[in-house]
Amino acid sequence: MIYGSQILLQKEHAIPVRHFAKESAPPALKGDEMLKNIFVEVKNKFETAIGILKKEKITIDPEDPAVVSHYAKVMKTIREKASLLPESQDILSTIEIETQDIPDARTYLLTLKEIRVKRGLTDDLGAEALMIDALDKVEKDLKKPLLRNDKKGMDLLLAEFDKINKKLGIRKEDLPKYEEELELKVAKAQLEELKKDALEAMETQKKRYY
Repeated sequence: MIYGSQILLQKEHAIPVRHFAKESAPPALKGDEMLKNIFVEVKNKFETAIGILKKEKITIDPEDPAVVSHYAKVMKTIREKASLLPESQDILSTIEIETQDIPDARTYLLTLKEIRVKRGLTDDLGAEALMIDALDKVEKDLKKPLLRNDKKGMDLLLAEFDKINKKLGIRKEDLPKYEEELELKVAKAQLEELKKDALEAMETQKKRYY
């Protein structure tokens, strides 16, 4: 999450891809044709996912590292075969969409936390608290709330984030390792949710017979 914040904190860096592809944009589709294409694409992705899941034996045991690892590999295969975004890119995309209209840094960081919680991820390193502390320090120096279009203030905050990275031992060259750890965290969270749903279904079924 800490690198996600650095990539997207400054609005001017989050330029939509469409701005780079105006000349080669495909002709506009009519509403019905667009909906049909979307439906076919979603249907194909769904069938691809179901096809892979039918061949795999999934054990719902979020406490077993081997089970979590296997489930993560299955989900990665599904994303690759169905042309879906990897978890890390999907999270960054979610961050960009949900924070694009946020003007201040504090609301941005709080929104990051909300996204993390909704995804079932944990902040094991305590990075969020350190980031808020860094923001408090910068805003105290500036004597005002930090806006994301304040280049001077943002440079100060990003410099503080670099210090946090060093303190936590986070390096950009280790991003592939962090992405793999993220895949496992997401896989465990999904298995925990599946286990919860399965137990609730079993309890409901018992009540019907007793």
